Amino acid sequence: MQTAELYALTHPFWTWVAVGALLLVAELGTGSGYLLWPAASAGVVAALTLVTPFGVIGQILVFTLLTIATTYLGRRFLRPASAMPGPDLNDKSERLVGREGKVVQAFEDGSGRVFIDGSEWAADADGDASLDKGAHVQVLAVLGGGRLKVRAA
Repeated sequence: MQTAELYALTHPFWTWVAVGALLLVAELGTGSGYLLWPAASAGVVAALTLVTPFGVIGQILVFTLLTIATTYLGRRFLRPASAMPGPDLNDKSERLVGREGKVVQAFEDGSGRVFIDGSEWAADADGDASLDKGAHVQVLAVLGGGRLKVRAA
């Protein structure tokens, strides 16, 4: 027997840890999420080899069954972040809806500038509202071009 084969047979824990680590590295390269479940399954098999000595065929069988089960359950019950309801956490402008701020440039002809959450934004007033500098406003919507629609708070 060659050295690698002998090591894998005599130290199955480290073999499965290495398999799991390789799967995680491959997952980093793809970003698909599909290789997380086999990597976790390899970790479980590694832990099982410490408490229950069973042969290579048994280890591969447990790994296969765990991979199928965890992949199915993970895809069935864990929704991807892109499918979550609500605004994208990375989209600052969408998170502004409902927030309050102050007018920093008085509104003329329905347009002015507001300061909200540490940033200054171009804004349009809702209706015929006349908003003076220092007035409190609430964001109603995000318009195209990074403009906000606001009303007096």
